Amino acid sequence: MRTAAILPVKRFAHAKRRLGASVAEELRDELARAMVGDVLAALSETASIERTIVVTREDSVAAAARRLGALVVRDTAEESQSAAVALGVARALAEGFERVLCIPGDCPALHPAELDSLLDAPDGPGVTIVPDRHGTGTNGLLLTPPDAIAPSFGPDSCERHEALARRVGASCRIEHPASLLLDIDTGADLAALRERLSGARTRAPRTRAVLGLSERTDVLPIAGAG
Repeated sequence: MRTAAILPVKRFAHAKRRLGASVAEELRDELARAMVGDVLAALSETASIERTIVVTREDSVAAAARRLGALVVRDTAEESQSAAVALGVARALAEGFERVLCIPGDCPALHPAELDSLLDAPDGPGVTIVPDRHGTGTNGLLLTPPDAIAPSFGPDSCERHEALARRVGASCRIEHPASLLLDIDTGADLAALRERLSGARTRAPRTRAVLGLSERTDVLPIAGAG
């Protein structure tokens, strides 16, 4: 089944404000860039994903995405995560994709093998939800077909996505791939990420480097836009 990943990315100047005093302002920008780089790399290495569709207004992300063969949709309005994903869904449908996996740019520990396992589940129409580590938000949304439901991210979106699936009579399942459960919105999330990335076999080399957990890598640099 032809599968596209949809990755919405805000401009870095607007990213991760909820981290507040947990991270210095200059480091927030660098951390956001590193996390997106790690997510892009993981998606590009996932065999079950034919193409990544990046929805962004951030020029440096668009350039990095194109280097990896991704399609780029410019998010001119930059209204919300749901609106950005909807733009990606429209592009996926236009390109003839049969399902989409919607992924945020702040899950840097994402592992291709876990994504392949998630996507290897029996094919068929429906909705698969990957909640965040608190069980309330949505860190992954697999839609077959891409317009099975209208994505509705934000607080309590896991329950909301389940309700949307029920409303249209779509099958719905909940999955918990470990590398997709942790997104970074708060200082507590960042502390949990540091603990996870301290493991020697954990991916996310760019994020590890920014957090001082390993040496830097130049595999996928996302430089600041001029």
